[in-house]
Amino acid sequence: MARSLRGWHVVVVGGGATGGGVAHDLSLRGLRVTLLERGELTSGTTGRHHGVLHSGGRYAVSDRESATECIKENRILRRIAPGSFECNGGLFVALTDEDMDHVPSFLNACEASGIPTTVHEPAAALQLEPNLNPGVKLAVAVPDASVDPMRLVLRFFATAQRNGADLRTFTEVTGLVHSNGMVTGVLAHDLVLQRDYELSADVVVNAAGPWSGQVGACAGIDVPMQLSPGVLLAVRGRYCGRVLNRLHNPSDGDIILPQRELSVIGTTSWVVDDPDVPPVPADHVAKMYAEGAKLVPAIASAQRRSAWSAVRPLVASSTATAATGRELSRTFQCFDHKQTDGVEGLVTITGGKATTLRAMAESAADVVCAKLGIDVPCSTADTVLAPHSAYYTERSARYGT
Repeated sequence: MARSLRGWHVVVVGGGATGGGVAHDLSLRGLRVTLLERGELTSGTTGRHHGVLHSGGRYAVSDRESATECIKENRILRRIAPGSFECNGGLFVALTDEDMDHVPSFLNACEASGIPTTVHEPAAALQLEPNLNPGVKLAVAVPDASVDPMRLVLRFFATAQRNGADLRTFTEVTGLVHSNGMVTGVLAHDLVLQRDYELSADVVVNAAGPWSGQVGACAGIDVPMQLSPGVLLAVRGRYCGRVLNRLHNPSDGDIILPQRELSVIGTTSWVVDDPDVPPVPADHVAKMYAEGAKLVPAIASAQRRSAWSAVRPLVASSTATAATGRELSRTFQCFDHKQTDGVEGLVTITGGKATTLRAMAESAADVVCAKLGIDVPCSTADTVLAPHSAYYTERSARYGT
């Protein structure tokens, strides 16, 4: 007798955007899913990112693959998560002659990537954004948006939970159960009850973001990653209504976006070996003020609300040396470790952007289903997500917590 879909058990490691997307996709296809997260959901990189729903414009010139992924997923997320975005649009702003030299290549790259643009002369740009640097030379509108990082991702978790996913927070994966080239489960530690246990699985999906390398190492696998933190600064007051970008190749402090009653400026970029507790260097915060003020002069005297850092889990390249992390693509990659390392039962999905979380999950879920011989297509692009609040209300009803 053929095994039912619920007879297949997949353990997902990591409760950020990618893990939430994978749990949602696999649960929607009918598999039994258990997700483990050592903290609260979204407590890692996901809960600390800038909050941009990218149009892809930022990457159109230098990283065409990522730009194309972003605009495609931008449209899908707006459809399946209505109400999760401040659909304010974005402006790429030229302030210098060097920025103006970048305009033709930017417009051509956006067109090639399928990103719609509208060019605004200085007077029109200042009418749209009165706090812009009055020396603006040109602005190009794109379909960026602001997004609450936590609430969007909780919609994926809420929907996964409705479809039967078992979401275990404050549960740390301490090892992988593996022998003879096969991963058959995980070793877990419940941080609340202070107990250790083993959880068997037909496939383990490593969606641990910057910690994916540590998870892979538990099976003797070297996941090719580069960890790149960035500092962000939030100041009190909405100094812009749209997502503002400098019209040049990605650099430090060249994005400002409104988030509720704050403005968030970001970000810097460097490389580290340890994803835990990335520092917030004072000179990086000062640079956010200085660079942000070039776009919006009032930022220079804005009251600081907070500053923090988040670690980007970038896929390492064999051709690019990552001195700062900006040299690497923001695309994602899925590794079937049977194919890459001769280890069955483990799949890693890493890289990417929060904007591309659904596509990342689809890629990983497709690999899992192919490994298990399951022929059920992905339907996440057409499934409207549950509201973020349902994660809490339905969890309380289900678990009494």
